[in-house]
Amino acid sequence: MQYLKREGQAKPFIKWVGGKTQLLQQLERQLPPELYEEEFTYIEPFVGGGAMLFFMLQKFHAIKQVVINDINSNLTNAYTIIKQDPERLVYRLKHIEQHYLSIVTENGRKEFYLDMRRRFNEEKLNNLDKTALLIFLNRTCFNGLYRENVKGYFNVPFGRYANPTICNEKVIYADSELLNRHDVQIINGDFKETEKYLDTSGLCFFYFDPPYRPLSATSSFNTYVKEEFNDNSQRELAAFCRMLSNKSNVKWMLSNSDCSAKNSADTFFEDIYSGFDIQRVYASRMVNANASKRGKLTELLIRNFITNPKPIRKPSTTKENELFHQAI
Repeated sequence: MQYLKREGQAKPFIKWVGGKTQLLQQLERQLPPELYEEEFTYIEPFVGGGAMLFFMLQKFHAIKQVVINDINSNLTNAYTIIKQDPERLVYRLKHIEQHYLSIVTENGRKEFYLDMRRRFNEEKLNNLDKTALLIFLNRTCFNGLYRENVKGYFNVPFGRYANPTICNEKVIYADSELLNRHDVQIINGDFKETEKYLDTSGLCFFYFDPPYRPLSATSSFNTYVKEEFNDNSQRELAAFCRMLSNKSNVKWMLSNSDCSAKNSADTFFEDIYSGFDIQRVYASRMVNANASKRGKLTELLIRNFITNPKPIRKPSTTKENELFHQAI
């Protein structure tokens, strides 16, 4: 395929809970200054929707190696298809979109959605068709969630959208161009597998965006696949980050939920990441089924390096606490 310059058009091709698009400006201010001064390897062990990935690929042209990973094989297959076969993916998505939008009744669309979900879960599909169905389901399911049951089946219910964009051709081609320009290596497995891709001869930067620890028993889920990412998994990740910090050429930054803003006694992350720099950033979360409980809250940004941005302090007044908690 002949690539065109599509700067600024690349962005996540899929909606993803906890996506970082809205936080990119805040995250950029917290990056290591060395990234602007020298070549480096970029590794993202929980790539998810890829907002940070596509930002980094467009912002830093001196990246010499890029490795992305996710435990969700359907997601990593989608990245591979977009990198290697965007034309045929666009063709399939256009066909699905035309058929879906030609259905005029909500019940008819729901039946079509449920049939595509059954095919996605039960039929043996090649990676191209699996990716096309993944994107279709993501664009037409409730709130753009991805969630699997204990059998590994995608189980998000139908969403009621009047005119969803199922085939975003410009984004797919722009993403494909970037993935190829930087020859992004796409792997599927546990986050610890990314250690083997460390560059021992130069600067290496990790960005971690794991499944967030729930702020309460009902506020969110902490996994997108059948394998649960629980508190023990969070501790394993913290240990992995400490191991990376023993390497002089590695910088890392990690996002997670701000549990102590909800409950001052819950210092889980402050404890397991003691000794590292902890900042707070504002985010809006829209996945709560109760619309009145959606809104702004803070998230933690944890780093093994220090720059000089002004940190966001914890809420200290009743009014501020209401703002922090309204989304929970």
